[in-house]
Amino acid sequence: MKVGIMQPYLFPYLGYFQLINAVDKFVVYDDVQYMKGGWINRNRILINGSVNTFTLRIKKDDFRLNINQRYLVENYQYENKKILKSIELAYKKATYYDNVIGLIKDILMYDETNLSKFITNSIIQICKYLELDTEIILSSTIEKEHMDDAQDKVIQVNKLLDADTYINAIGGKELYSKSIFKANGLNLYFIKMNNVTYKQFNNEFIPCLSIIDVLMFNSKKSIKELLNQYTLD
Repeated sequence: MKVGIMQPYLFPYLGYFQLINAVDKFVVYDDVQYMKGGWINRNRILINGSVNTFTLRIKKDDFRLNINQRYLVENYQYENKKILKSIELAYKKATYYDNVIGLIKDILMYDETNLSKFITNSIIQICKYLELDTEIILSSTIEKEHMDDAQDKVIQVNKLLDADTYINAIGGKELYSKSIFKANGLNLYFIKMNNVTYKQFNNEFIPCLSIIDVLMFNSKKSIKELLNQYTLD
């Protein structure tokens, strides 16, 4: 049983979905503290050949609250319509615009104000579009003991899910020890996206944008091939 764990990110980059594709169960790590300025509720798209950031607005609240305790602003659908309009204008001439703009609209207009549930729905809907059958689980729904150490938390979740293999994003190499995971009966691997490129507009290729960019310029078949362009260490 292979497990992956990541915080919920809004329309994350291709590597996020490579991890989902590489595991049997994917845990959306939503019962950890929300960090302002990260990628939980914002991402990047291509506008006129340049990188632009869009942000899902959330209510101001206690900074100590977890992701699953944060909420979108009351007029979030109005705000999200502005994001949708930007996406429509940016990609209306993209090859697969007609195929995916409805999906993106449904995601942005989803009737849910809880930040974790809203973003998790977006991840699930994109997985359905890409025909990924990985089971998606909210970490806040898993009954577990409180632990302060980040590595111990991850090991505990893996054990509760009966995993024998844990795959983490490459950025976790400095955080997790293969020997400690092995001592707990778990194989630990780190996933790294290959140097993936595809044709955008007539500009020089800009990597690691939101999955929106990938969806706009690639067929479903091509994206499935891109999902396998990674290495495990």
